[in-house]
Amino acid sequence: MTQTLVTGAAGFVGSYLLPELQKQGIQVKGVSRTAKIGLLQVPTYGLEMDWAPLLNDVDTIIHLAARVHLTKDPAKDPLSEFRKANVEATLHLARAAAKAGVRRFIFVSTIKVNGETTRAGRAFAANDPPAPQGPYAISKAEAEGALFHLGKQSGMEIVVIRPPLVYGPGAKGNMATLEKWGKFHPPSPFGAIENRRSLIHLSNLASAILAAHRRKEAANQILLVADSRPISTHELLLNFGWTQPSKMMNFALSNTILPLLAVRKAIKNRLLDNLEVDIEKTRSLLQWNPSPFVNQRSRKSD
Repeated sequence: MTQTLVTGAAGFVGSYLLPELQKQGIQVKGVSRTAKIGLLQVPTYGLEMDWAPLLNDVDTIIHLAARVHLTKDPAKDPLSEFRKANVEATLHLARAAAKAGVRRFIFVSTIKVNGETTRAGRAFAANDPPAPQGPYAISKAEAEGALFHLGKQSGMEIVVIRPPLVYGPGAKGNMATLEKWGKFHPPSPFGAIENRRSLIHLSNLASAILAAHRRKEAANQILLVADSRPISTHELLLNFGWTQPSKMMNFALSNTILPLLAVRKAIKNRLLDNLEVDIEKTRSLLQWNPSPFVNQRSRKSD
């Protein structure tokens, strides 16, 4: 019986995805550098890793393992480190997969390959020219290009999935911070900001990966994924328990906080600007129907 190999299986996405694959009757081989019951521990994802013994009977690979974006990167040469993990290691696995006769390689990339922000009314599309900014996005863009080149040479099907910020049970980073502060019900300072941000819940990302795994139409495609509609930063905070301030307080908050954020470009991009994703190609091609934003407080059992 053929199997599906999932890298990064102990991570935020992998931990959610594996049970979803198994529910569909898919035979899964999860690998991780972290020791965890039910997973195969690998010493490295680097060039010294011998993948051949793990690829027997593997039909599909879902590659989640990656060096992720870091707000404060300790590396002296971040781009070099991202390339080692996200380009070289990915291609090392993909070449081994092609040699072993793996049929399909699903690469979970990032919407940052398209860019950091969108203009009002102009969502990112799958056929947009790449415009990555920063070492993480550049490495993911380079990996995508190298994979498609390998696919043309070897005949292995390549599927690239570009999600925006992923949220759900166990989320860390900015989303966890916003939800943590929401427990104190502070007033939202963004009531005057009508931006549009595409996000994706773990359940929607998992269902997109399942569809890409199952449907032949996904072969050799770039697929943009997100929840069914964007959400403003203000709406996001309200969903996390922040409160709607009065008009007078909202004016005061906006005039106090927004100028401070404006001088920090990275923070401004994430909180104030638009990042919309056009998912119609993915909807149509995969017959995929994601849900809208999932209220975390109503899904604690996920």
